[in-house]
Amino acid sequence: MSLQQLFTAIEQQEWIDIPAGWLQGRTIYGGLVAGILMHKALVSVADSSKRLLSTSVTFVGPVQQGQARLSAEILRQGKSVTTLEVRLWQDDAVQSILIASFGTERVSSIEVKQERSAPVYPAPEHLSTLAQHAAMPECYQQFDVCWAEGNYPCSASSSPDFGGWFRFKPEKHDNRELSVADLMTLFDIWPPGVLPLFKTLAPASSLTWHVTYIHPVQHQLHDWFKYKVFTDYAAQGYSTEYAHLWDAQNRLIAISRQTVTVFA
Repeated sequence: MSLQQLFTAIEQQEWIDIPAGWLQGRTIYGGLVAGILMHKALVSVADSSKRLLSTSVTFVGPVQQGQARLSAEILRQGKSVTTLEVRLWQDDAVQSILIASFGTERVSSIEVKQERSAPVYPAPEHLSTLAQHAAMPECYQQFDVCWAEGNYPCSASSSPDFGGWFRFKPEKHDNRELSVADLMTLFDIWPPGVLPLFKTLAPASSLTWHVTYIHPVQHQLHDWFKYKVFTDYAAQGYSTEYAHLWDAQNRLIAISRQTVTVFA
């Protein structure tokens, strides 16, 4: 089942089948879970005049391949902003929750443009795409990821954080207009910023994820994006980090903040 077919199923029914090919360890890749929840949100809002402003995802429990139920509730529908909650259920329990706010543009005298500039990286064709090997999560076969700065995960580095280019793998996904649900699916493929500090393979998983969208998503599925992560603090089994996503024209598209559970 393709990602597009999965999203079509979300539009037509309450129960869906989460397909094969998206495992991250023994559970489903969190980016796909976020993308599923976001597509349900888009279907539920059904208002093209309102674009996604921000969203928060809490990964309550492990999501498994197979059947899942989606529920959505509009919490408030105002003239300018609609806020809703979407839940993913398995085994009669909530496994993930998304809250999102969609809004229309409004006239304002306030304008501040202090966003971070995109890093200067060599073009993706001049970098090596992360090679698939036995130790890598299955979900990486869905994407092209090119490291441009920082160290790789589990390299016993003395410093965290990294950046590079990424996109959906063209051999796996037909090109089409990119949606915010697609972008949520793509955005989460980078591992936590603390992983270069790891000396051996050990789990680290997102607990909460907040994303603010700056410029509208007006891209194609095969387009490349830039990514850079910065870890603020890590101790006592948790880390907190923020990351920026730019398009190939160096426009800032989204800013994320994550709390990560660290098992090392």
